[in-house]
Amino acid sequence: MKLDIRYANHPDDVKKYTTEELRKHFLIEQVFVADEVELVYSHIDRIIVGGIMPVKKKLTLTAGKEMGVDTFFERREGGIINIGGKGTITLDGKSFALDRQDGLYIGMGAKEITFECEDSANPPKFYFNSAPAHAAFPSTLITLADAKKVHLGSPETSNKRTINQYVHPDVVKSCQLVMGMTALDVGSVWNTMPSHTHERRMEAYFYFDMEVDTRVVHLMGQPTETRHIFMANEQAVLSPSWSIHSGVGTGKYTFIWGMCGENITFTDMDHIPMDGLK
Repeated sequence: MKLDIRYANHPDDVKKYTTEELRKHFLIEQVFVADEVELVYSHIDRIIVGGIMPVKKKLTLTAGKEMGVDTFFERREGGIINIGGKGTITLDGKSFALDRQDGLYIGMGAKEITFECEDSANPPKFYFNSAPAHAAFPSTLITLADAKKVHLGSPETSNKRTINQYVHPDVVKSCQLVMGMTALDVGSVWNTMPSHTHERRMEAYFYFDMEVDTRVVHLMGQPTETRHIFMANEQAVLSPSWSIHSGVGTGKYTFIWGMCGENITFTDMDHIPMDGLK
């Protein structure tokens, strides 16, 4: 297991970052590596973000010195959404089969966790978020059909989309992790615009289902000090609580969002009027 440590950044410092520095601190350029567990541990609310891609090997989640515990989920919970082929996740002897766009909530206390591929020609790609937890809730399989659907936007504003809420109070119980997937309608390119912040929670975005030459311009920063990062297929980005998080694509894309922090209230947002963006 590879665990890259990222430290928190003050917004006054981020104002001075070069493009290279901005990408170094917030962009996760490579999420999936065959037969590897690739994770980023961020000191922004101590979220862990990454990818688990078994192809020919059975992979496991372990806790290293950086986490200071005996097992990965000793004091954590996790959420997974599979964007690849069929795969199996086994938690303490109980197996969960995940097809494409199936999700899994993993409750605190799980000890032995393994990940396996069904067909090495079409391996699973388990996108993973994890946050500290204070209570144990049941690990639960969440299919796309199980996810709560919220329809937002319109063709006129190029942001008609469906928000699929997987780890959400109306679907499964969790301590602080909230996670879901947003699919844009054909012809829509904007997500989360008008934008917002949520001072009480951070967020991570993972963009996928993109063509090789497609790019998403991910917007971040304080509303009056916005910055941008060009992102390619299957890349993720960290968004501190003080930052907006919005994007526009040059072509079709889907994204997975994950949040953790003070609460799990999805609608707890501080909306930014369009004339407040600079």
